[in-house]
Amino acid sequence: MGHGHSAPDDVVWVLPGDDNVPHRTSLLILPHSGGNAHAYAPWREQLPPHVRLLVGQYPGRGARFSEPLPETMADLVEPVLACLPPGTDDLVVLGHSMGSLVAYETALALTRAGRPPRALVVSACRAPFLPNPSPVHPAALDDDALIAAIKERGGTENGILDEPELRELLLPSIRADFAIDDAYQRAEAPKLTCPVIVLGGDSDPVVPAAALGRWDEVTSGPVTTRLLPGGHFYFQDQLGTFLTLVTGVLDAVQTQFA
Repeated sequence: MGHGHSAPDDVVWVLPGDDNVPHRTSLLILPHSGGNAHAYAPWREQLPPHVRLLVGQYPGRGARFSEPLPETMADLVEPVLACLPPGTDDLVVLGHSMGSLVAYETALALTRAGRPPRALVVSACRAPFLPNPSPVHPAALDDDALIAAIKERGGTENGILDEPELRELLLPSIRADFAIDDAYQRAEAPKLTCPVIVLGGDSDPVVPAAALGRWDEVTSGPVTTRLLPGGHFYFQDQLGTFLTLVTGVLDAVQTQFA
């Protein structure tokens, strides 16, 4: 594997359920800014066996560590699209925070290609045509200030930023992601056709509930919104409740396509 080229399973992790149960739904997770596929792999244990869990890994981390850092939204989206495993006509795409924008762009590309996902689930993120309500401006921050800004957002994996060696490895990809998230704003796009499910924390300081409210403008399909108690990483303290909600979405769309 040369520099800049990764194997498909480095880009999209494939975590099947029970080998004896054929998958009826594929759930693609796209991580938050600075996030890593590792953080979402444990979701496998709390999802039904008929769900095949797919988790995107962005450049500059994990097995993609030696790849050039992402500079544009396309750098995050296109490898994921190229590396989706076969048999993803049963796909539900879910993103958290910046990952919701990656998920939206992925859903948009699949819809344009005539393969719309069954549903898009977005979590703790503004609608894609809105400017970022809480830009980080990573280029203007030194490492300590950037780490302080990240910790302010919450998230249980932030302890690793206190380890000097890890911090050194992680900060370049975190900077790259936040620069993309700061700048992203989708001006014009055809509407999605799938249902959109909007989830968020009721006291999220990064994405106020009002910024969640405009996802209904991106699709001709039905839109539902559910707020759970908590901040930007609201799901981490109530993962069971959160994944029960997600499983409800998967079951609903599966029934529709059965």
